[in-house]
Amino acid sequence: MEFKDYYKILGVPRSAAQDEVKRAYRKLARRYHPDVSKEPNAEERFKEVQEAYEVLKDPEKRAAYDQLGSRWKAGQDFRPPPDWDTGFEFSGGGFTPGDAGGFSDFFDTLFGRGFGGGAGPGARRGGFRARGEDHHARIRISLEDAYKGSTRAVTLRVPEMDSQGRVLTRTRSLNVRIPKGVTEGQQIRLSGQGAPGMGGGAQGDLYLEVSFEPHPRFRPEGRDIHVQLPIAPWEAALGATAEVPTLGGSVEMKVPPGSQTGNRLRLRGRGLPGSPPGDQYVEFRIVTPPADDARTRNLYQRMADEFKFDPRAVKET
Repeated sequence: MEFKDYYKILGVPRSAAQDEVKRAYRKLARRYHPDVSKEPNAEERFKEVQEAYEVLKDPEKRAAYDQLGSRWKAGQDFRPPPDWDTGFEFSGGGFTPGDAGGFSDFFDTLFGRGFGGGAGPGARRGGFRARGEDHHARIRISLEDAYKGSTRAVTLRVPEMDSQGRVLTRTRSLNVRIPKGVTEGQQIRLSGQGAPGMGGGAQGDLYLEVSFEPHPRFRPEGRDIHVQLPIAPWEAALGATAEVPTLGGSVEMKVPPGSQTGNRLRLRGRGLPGSPPGDQYVEFRIVTPPADDARTRNLYQRMADEFKFDPRAVKET
């Protein structure tokens, strides 16, 4: 997937104010409109200009795009960093997936799949009152916070436009209660933390979508937890009792005789809490001791001579 330099497409600097972005768009849209343009590739260029303007006209999308940095060049192979938009607070308005027809994969990857949340009700109006818009943000938490529940400080970046039409980002901090057993992708609703209402209308809500920080040991899948357990060759062959880490502390588990790398056992109820709780799946990985001295090499040679075992032999069925 190619990186799109939206500023280069519109011919404006990254510091351009919104009215400068708008003027550049109007000029290029007139130049490349397929109904009137004689330029080669006018339709393709017109779509590029529309896509660039869709992002740069919106303070929220523009601020998120800007935080990717200027190190990427147009046409360069691009993959967005994991959770690239984490911590940005968005209103979720101004764009619907239907507007993106014909836009690039680059746009769709960044903004077309639930950008800014998108859950929860929008503004509701009645008379002269209007309920404030709901806002959305993504946050990252640890698996341990999800398992035990916690209260943690969260700092969000809120894109805004100043009086000169420049996009700025202010920060705000909130103390957020992380529910015990929350899963990745689940949303935490903070009542009244969205946009202010009008005419005495209620303030909108803030929806925080949860993602998990990478864990050095555990891999979550819904409420289930996956972990690899290294075992020695003799434990795999003869069976053993091994200590297995879980989010709730270590437990003992029987390794059946004849276990192989990739075999799995389930520890019921040892995943994330819930109704019902998740399970933990333990996958065995046989680890071979290094042959780094004469005694060990001789032992391995004896095994090779006595077993006559070919692990690549195909068994006929």
